Amino acid sequence: MRTRTKVFFSRVADNLGRHPVILDENASVGEMLDRMASERADCVLIVKDGAGPDHGSLVGIVTEQDVVRRIALRSVPSDPVRAVMTIAPHSVSGDDYLYYAIAMMRRRGLRYMPVVREDGHPLGVVELHRALAIAGEIIVGEIDRLCHDRSLEGLGAVKAAQVELAVRLMEDKIPAPDILALISHINADLHLRALDAAQSALEDEGMGAPPLPFNLMIMGSGGRGENYLYPDQDNGFIIDNYPDEDHVKIDPYFIALAERFNDNLDAIGFPYCNGHVMARNPLWRKTRDQWRHQIALWEKRRSNILIRHADIFFDFRGAGPNSQWARALRRDVCEIAAGSKNLLGSMLKEAKRASVALGWFGRFTLEKEKEEHLGAINLKHRGTLPLVSHLRLLALRDGVGETGTLERLAALRKKDAISAKTHDYLAAAFHHISFLLLRQQLADFQDPNRNVSNYVHPTNLTAYEKDELGDALKAIERFADEVALELSGEIF
Repeated sequence: MRTRTKVFFSRVADNLGRHPVILDENASVGEMLDRMASERADCVLIVKDGAGPDHGSLVGIVTEQDVVRRIALRSVPSDPVRAVMTIAPHSVSGDDYLYYAIAMMRRRGLRYMPVVREDGHPLGVVELHRALAIAGEIIVGEIDRLCHDRSLEGLGAVKAAQVELAVRLMEDKIPAPDILALISHINADLHLRALDAAQSALEDEGMGAPPLPFNLMIMGSGGRGENYLYPDQDNGFIIDNYPDEDHVKIDPYFIALAERFNDNLDAIGFPYCNGHVMARNPLWRKTRDQWRHQIALWEKRRSNILIRHADIFFDFRGAGPNSQWARALRRDVCEIAAGSKNLLGSMLKEAKRASVALGWFGRFTLEKEKEEHLGAINLKHRGTLPLVSHLRLLALRDGVGETGTLERLAALRKKDAISAKTHDYLAAAFHHISFLLLRQQLADFQDPNRNVSNYVHPTNLTAYEKDELGDALKAIERFADEVALELSGEIF
């Protein structure tokens, strides 16, 4: 990988500064200053004290600038650090990309960014000066373009910068699934910033802050980390539980927030979902308990519409604050689906509707109806979709919590649910089809006379690429048949 794009795939956990000083919130300012001096620390992370479930989780930070500007003049050594710390500091996960941490720090004027684990416990600190040295001056300019201000015009500009980055990554021979994962990460950040803009607008209009904590869910290809250039919207809210009698007081705010949020996304390049899988639809805006009830309902009822909703939903992941609720919901999904023959049977029938683009004698099945795509192949609907649909079934059956295609393949192989040969063939198939699709979309984007689509014309492929595509589609077709046979035997 070339150094000019390496930073976009470097993880925060691999670029931490020195191990930070960590103190609980009841420690004294004097103790903190002594530790900072003896360990030559530039910042201190403050964690929750006590015996509760949040014990040890990050609650604040104190930096050397805080010491100079606030503590030296306004505090005494016996004061507790909780009285002088910055409360609830912005943080990143160790799994986040380094470029994202750089962007957040530059956007918020921070020199240090805490890094936390899934449980909120501190893992370390990212230091801006070290991260910038890794990125380099030219790359920092690209990062800034990807992390524009939160105005709709600024967020829209990020979409254009995203495409330019994808072109460079393709030139650097980065595997297509890795590029899709990065695009998905950028898109998730855009979702959160569109949501933040919606919240700010409601505050300006006098509606105030959200009445309850909530979590944004991203579903479909975004939930799998497999976004191409112009995905539509698949999103929802998980809202903290509240009494039924408070619904008329709580829901109006979230209706307004969801509508403004979905409108913002559409304005910056994420079209409204034709199937209305958006937070503005009450079906996709529920409390934590309501979501659990919804999963149980999908498990009990056999309806084509409900099953299609389940297909979209089951690839969800949380984004932003309170993502632990999405992870808990994922565990509920795995538990309910693993023991449900009804649900898996209904989803199997739906999965069979997605067939690969192969006809008699292994020839490609080409588009014959849509004039603008005559003779081309829809490599999403007739390529990756059959793989995703049948792989999802095995993942649900075996309690696999991963949502990405390659991650599901690896997890199923680890459980010995698929053979090493099947894993390798399907991973190669996904890599090749993803590459062809992304390359075509980038070419479509650069041609003002074409719309970006999921269609690839065989005449634009080399002989080798056509052979590889044929082998990929055959591998997916075999896998779909094997899954159908295996699950049919278990279900009926």
